Formats: sequence, C-alpha cells, structure tokens
Amino acid sequence: AFCPYHIGHFSIVGLGFEEYVQASHFEGLITTIVGYVLLAVTLIVCHGLAALVKFQRSRRLLGVCYIVVKVSLLVVVEIGVFPLICGWWLDICSLEMFDATLKDRELSFQSAPGTTMFLHWLVGMVYVFYFASFILLLREVLRPGVLWFLRNLNDPDFNPVQEMIHLPIYRHLRRFILSVIVFGSIVLLMLWLPIRIIKYLLPNFLPYNVMLYSDAPVSELSLELLLLQVVLPALLEQGHTRQWLKGLVRAWTVTAGYLLDLHSYLLGDQEENENNANQQPNNQHARNNNAIPVVGEGLHAAHQAILQQGGPVGFQPYRRPLKFPLRIFLLIVFMCITLLIASLICLTLPVFAGRWLMSFWTGTAKIHELYTAACGLYVCWLTIRAVTVLVAWMPQGRRVIFQKVKEWSLMIMKTLIVAILLAGVVPLLLGLLFELVIVAPLRVPLDQTPLFYPWQDWALGVLHAKIIAAITLMGPQWWLKTVIEQVYANGIRNIDLHFIIRKLAAPVISVLLLSLCVPYIIASGVVPLLGVTAEMQNLVQRRIYPFLLMVVVLMGILSFQVRQFKRLYEHIKNDKYLVGQRLVNYERKSGKPGTSTTPPQSSQE
Repeated sequence: AFCPYHIGHFSIVGLGFEEYVQASHFEGLITTIVGYVLLAVTLIVCHGLAALVKFQRSRRLLGVCYIVVKVSLLVVVEIGVFPLICGWWLDICSLEMFDATLKDRELSFQSAPGTTMFLHWLVGMVYVFYFASFILLLREVLRPGVLWFLRNLNDPDFNPVQEMIHLPIYRHLRRFILSVIVFGSIVLLMLWLPIRIIKYLLPNFLPYNVMLYSDAPVSELSLELLLLQVVLPALLEQGHTRQWLKGLVRAWTVTAGYLLDLHSYLLGDQEENENNANQQPNNQHARNNNAIPVVGEGLHAAHQAILQQGGPVGFQPYRRPLKFPLRIFLLIVFMCITLLIASLICLTLPVFAGRWLMSFWTGTAKIHELYTAACGLYVCWLTIRAVTVLVAWMPQGRRVIFQKVKEWSLMIMKTLIVAILLAGVVPLLLGLLFELVIVAPLRVPLDQTPLFYPWQDWALGVLHAKIIAAITLMGPQWWLKTVIEQVYANGIRNIDLHFIIRKLAAPVISVLLLSLCVPYIIASGVVPLLGVTAEMQNLVQRRIYPFLLMVVVLMGILSFQVRQFKRLYEHIKNDKYLVGQRLVNYERKSGKPGTSTTPPQSSQE
C-alpha cells in the first residue's frame, strides 16, 4: 500500500490532476490504483529491457511481479469496477421510475459517498449474479455450442486466474468493453424502454413510491436486502419457479426454432444424431462433405477448442438452413421483443396487484412500493402454483383431491409452526443479540439510551441467520450442520415437526435466550448487590455483551490452539518414536476368573 500510494501521489501531483482526484471523495483508493498501474507499466518496460540484454533471472523475476500486479488489477476491475458501472447505469436508466434526477444522485453522493458507491456496487453485483444464473439456465436448455461467445462457469476446465495470466491486456480490455456494451444494452432494453412505454400508456402508474422515512418502523433498505437475499432465492429454490422459468425458456426456444427453422441450431437434432451414429463412417463423411454443411469450422469451433484444450469439445453439429444470417437476426429481434414484453409484465403486474390488495387495508394512503411489489409477487406466484396443482389433480378424481387437500393443509400447518420458530423467533433473537453486542456499543454513547426496533432487528436477523447457516454448511461436521442438512434433505413435503423442534429450534432458541438473559441478570441483578455506583452499573449493562463475546471468542481460539498443539505433539511423537503399526485381533475377556475367553474376533483399531 505504501509504495504504490506514493508513486501514484507523485504522478498525480506532477500531472496536475490533484483537484480532480480530491473531488472524487476517494483520493486514497484512486491514488493507490494509479500507482499500481504505473508499477505495471514500469515492470513491462523493465521486463522488455531485461529480455533485450538477456538477463534471464531478472527477466523471470520481473515477469512474476508483473503477473501479480496484473492479476490484482484485473480482479479489482472485474469484481469492483464492472458491478459499479452496472449499478450506476441501472440507477441512471431507472430515474424516471422513481421520479428522481441526476441532481438528486449527485447530492446523495456528496453527502455520503461511501454508502452511495457501496449501494450501487451491491445493486450491480446482484444484477450480474442473476444474469449469470439465467445464462446457466439457458445452457441447460440450448444446444451445446450456441452460447460459444460466453464463458461457461460450470466448465471444470474453466480457470479465471489462468486466463488472467495468459491472455494479454488488450484481450481483457476488449472483453471488458464488450461486457459493458452487452449488459448496458440489456438494461436499456429491459428497464429504460419499458419505463418510457409505461409512462406513455399508463401516465398515472409511475413513479414508484420509494421514499425513505427515518421514523418508519422498518428500514426499507433492510427490507430490500431481505427481498434480494431471502425472498427471491426462496422463490427460485423452493417454489418450482426455476422449473417454470426453464419450461418457459424451452417453450419459447421450440416456438422460435420452428417459426424460423432454427430448431436444429437452438436445440440440436437428437434423432438425426442417433441415426448418424448407426450409419457407416463413410456415409457420415460423405454427407458431411456434400449435403449438409456442419458448422464444425469457424470462429466458435476454434473458440471451443481453445477453451477446452485436450478435453472433450462440448459442441454438437447442426443443420444450417438457407439465409442463415437473416434468420439469426430475426431470432435476435424476436428475443428483444420477448424480453421487452416480459419486462413490461414484471414491472406492472405485481405492483398493480399489490396496490389493489393493499388498498383494502390502507385506502388511499401511499405505501412503499416494496410492500406492494412483494405482496403482488407472492399473490401471482400462489395463483400460478394453485392453478398448476389443480390441473395436475383434476384427472385423479374428487376423493384423491380431498385427500391431497387434507395432506397439504396438515403440511401447511406444520410449515407455519416451523416458520414462526425458525423465521420469526430465531431471527428476532439473533438480530436483538447483534444489536446489543455490536451496534449499540458502537453507535450509542454511554450517556444516551439505545432504542430498539423489533421489526428492523428481525429483518437484519433473517440476513444474519442466512449467513450463519451458509457458513455452518461450509464448515466442518458438527451437530448443527448435521441437523440443517437433514432438514434440507427432508424438504417441505416430508417435514418432520418433532425433529425440527427437538433438534434445531429448541437448542438454538435456548442458546440465544441464555446469551440474552444471563448477561442481563448479571448486570441488573448481581452487580447492584455489590454496592457499585450508578455510573458503573450503566457501564456494566452497556458493555457486558461485547465483553462476554470477547471472552467466548478468546476461549474458542484457545481451545482450537490446544487441539492443534495436541495434534502436533502426537504427530512429532509418532514421527520420532513410532516403529510400526500392526492389526491384532480383539479378544474379550470374561468377567469371572477361571473361565475361558471367548473366541477371538477380528476388528480394526
């Protein structure tokens, strides 16, 4: 950090760009990045000079240093700069949807530059993530080789760090510019253009009401994080939404393929491939050379060969119809029209349904559109789900339908009980504990009283519970991980209420209640009996939670280190004194003297 910062600082001062860098509110970060860029350029020049004068060791060392700086800068660009550009472009294209202007964004940036940049980066990162998820879904439907111009993230041979090392800078720059153009064009097509059409057709529908009120019982930012991190993944994972989306994509692909005679290009020709496999190789060779031009040549085949060097090429041949470029152009136009219509439906239908339902409770009062959109989204999902279930049950008769309704009612009751415990009580206790341990000691001085908002604590507790569950599933094997994996494996249909309450809900709630109650009893019940002053009682009440957290963390670290030292001691002892290991039979001795032992049993120890 020290050398690149000062190199960048001297360079910026020498070039006279100091005022512009200070106006960005991120002087240190930009100066350090400029220093790294200058270091990379210097290393390239020195590497070339070392190669010129044939200093092999210096050339190798300079090359390794340049690779380190190059990979670091590319990681910053791909993980930091690119999502930030996407987030700002999304915000600019959606200004009319929220009745905002660029002046408002400029004022918010000047008042809180760090928070503004982080929120835009977060929005851009979510957009990039869901875009990549949709591309992975497309790969499951389309013929291998259609999306040859996009990197396959599920490819076991895909190594992003290796690509960063081997590909030259201009290739990375070209790929970055192409990605910005593609992502920016999709935002224009699916956000800016639908907003213009909605404002023209429905003048009173926009803008969305998203004003942030400081006296609101729930923070809207917390609810937005909750919607993005909990509601949408739950819909995609548990609600068969991904299967529906995959089915819609497949139906659209089949329709477009038959309309434009591109079925073989989009989905492949499985029957013809099977027939081809049964024919003789000579017939295959003759047909490939004469009748049907198989696109095994060209840029995309070369690209596949480069990406999968030495491995199986994931490319299926297809039949190229007449006027193929025109058909591809019409396919792209059809795709753009479909995306535009889908975006119009997603921007209007859930909000319209949510506003209509909310009007029965609130009348004409304005509500945050997050509530109306979430309500409308769930109503639309429940309607589609109910229709699909009824269509599947209708041919089975009335008795089977009543039996299914009874089973589903029982399952819904069990799910509600589990949801109250795991999605209500546990997040509330976790959010309150996080507020007492982290937030209140950092934000509220000792001479002021902290205020707690249960709804906001619950919303943040849901996020904390999700993060803790993810870390637990990625960590080593212990009882909590085993229980969570068992609950995931059972699913909603085979939900075991007794197992969840006895093995998961009761232990977790007990630990959280003990963590909340024991420090409070010590601070409010034991400390006053010692005859300390009121200031000391207040200090103990406010600082006992972070103190106990520090004690628990310290004990955990010490116990971990003790276990590690024991393992190291055993390892050293075995290396120095262990001669060999031998497998012996296990012989159980009888309890009475004078009796014969049981026959030997072979076992491993």
